[in-house]
Amino acid sequence: MLRLLLAAGLGAAIGLERELRHKPAGLRTNMLIAVGSALFTTLSIAFAHTGGTSDRMAAQIVTGVGFLGAGAILQSGERIHGLTTAATIWVNAAIGTAAGAGEYAMSSIATLITLVVLAALGPLEAYFERRAGFTNERPRPPAF
Repeated sequence: MLRLLLAAGLGAAIGLERELRHKPAGLRTNMLIAVGSALFTTLSIAFAHTGGTSDRMAAQIVTGVGFLGAGAILQSGERIHGLTTAATIWVNAAIGTAAGAGEYAMSSIATLITLVVLAALGPLEAYFERRAGFTNERPRPPAF
């Protein structure tokens, strides 16, 4: 139970950050991804104690999360949106898997690193793009 609750809390922390930035995969989505990953991991460990292997279910977490992440990526003309959301879904599943495996410190540190990347590096990235002269508008052909 502690593993599932930890996964829910860590998923909520990431989801809250995404929710505050009005991103498509918010609080509930991130919590469900982390709890689902933790649940599959704990079940996988339990099945291994009865003679099965624990790696099969964990491998399917990666496949399932890849499907969710692919659904978050959109292309509009020459622009691609949702890569950070897809990456967040992916790392959140890994955090849930670590929590489900009982790796409390590792999953907590990974969540902290993820939150720093999402919260702090976005404005820094935007600063460098503005400084380099990039904008959010499509490039316009030169006028002759």
